[in-house]
Amino acid sequence: MKAIRLRLRQDLVNYKKPTSFQLKESYPLPPYSTVIGMVHSLCSYTEYQPMQVSVQGKYFSKVNDLYTRYEFKNAMRYEAARHQLQVGDYGVGQGVATAELLVDVELLLHIAPEDQDKIDEIYAAFVQPREYPSLGRREDLAVIDEVKIVALALKELEEEIRAPEDYCAYIPLALLEEERVELNHYMPGIRPGTRYKLPKNYKLVNCGTKNAPKLFRQWHKVEVIYGSATALEEETFWIDEDGLVAYMV
Repeated sequence: MKAIRLRLRQDLVNYKKPTSFQLKESYPLPPYSTVIGMVHSLCSYTEYQPMQVSVQGKYFSKVNDLYTRYEFKNAMRYEAARHQLQVGDYGVGQGVATAELLVDVELLLHIAPEDQDKIDEIYAAFVQPREYPSLGRREDLAVIDEVKIVALALKELEEEIRAPEDYCAYIPLALLEEERVELNHYMPGIRPGTRYKLPKNYKLVNCGTKNAPKLFRQWHKVEVIYGSATALEEETFWIDEDGLVAYMV
């Protein structure tokens, strides 16, 4: 199948973990849903387009940054002793919180839409984007170093392929359980890497009634290991035409 291969750079970025609040923690690489959201935004898609994605990359370090945080509750009336801001009759709390930022991020992404006829459309959206692309927060701008249409093929490796220098990836957990990959820096009895359940796509579920619907997002999540891996010989992987492994999900 064909895929779009992207190489991106970002200076300071936060890929927010949904369960972090006071400290806005970041995933080490963008989750699948974030990458898919960027594609849909640049292509102006209004309905979900199924696609497979591989996410690899690295960052130099982490820093913490302060930002202004606003808190409000539905129908909470303004109280001068409690709220810093008044909006109509309602009160809003204003304070300071901390965001974790990744420094000097490099990303290697493979994006393969299920509808292969959309390859050229997605390629054009990144070659001539309608607005400056961002990945993570709205202000996390991305510099595009490469956009290339590549052919992906399932191949049995004749020799192992090690991850690019200092690069890590989101590796589907099944590949480790089947011992098709080996995490680098292996120590006997200890499996390196960090386990995540990453969101990919969602469907809307009505938890209310037909007359009074309450729609919630029900996320499809993928279990992965974040780490630097070697694809082992005599195992089958998606390989692009330049010999790079793509851990497609």
